[in-house]
Amino acid sequence: MSKPKVLFLCTGNSARSQMAEGLLRALAGEYFEIFSAGTEPKGSILPEVEEAMREVGIDISLQWSKSVMEYMGKVNFGYVVTVCSDAEENCPAVFLNMGMHEHWPFDDPAKFSGDDETRLTSTRRVRDQIEDRLRLWLKEQNITPHDYRQM
Repeated sequence: MSKPKVLFLCTGNSARSQMAEGLLRALAGEYFEIFSAGTEPKGSILPEVEEAMREVGIDISLQWSKSVMEYMGKVNFGYVVTVCSDAEENCPAVFLNMGMHEHWPFDDPAKFSGDDETRLTSTRRVRDQIEDRLRLWLKEQNITPHDYRQM
């Protein structure tokens, strides 16, 4: 039996959707095939996002920023989760009509201002909010997440 495919979608695919992809892999990766994409990909992941994830033991350095169009007509997702309002409004309807669609809006780390430490602190907050929402979603799926921070 194949695993359901999950797509996390945001605008730039440089922060929120990348964190969600990495976190779901750590929490319950054996249950899903996990993807992320952007409606207007930036081409790279923000350094503070990589650092915030590294701090909790998740390496996303092999992930990359990609367009949702890479999946158009190629992948059928069981779950599509938009993590920003822009993606919710601009996502090709074909993806929003696949499987289960949920909208989980989070602040955009790409828009945080201030010095490096201030942006990192704000990014950590978003990372933790995404993890909390993923844990709730997994509970709704009757899946017990791994306590990856103890691994």
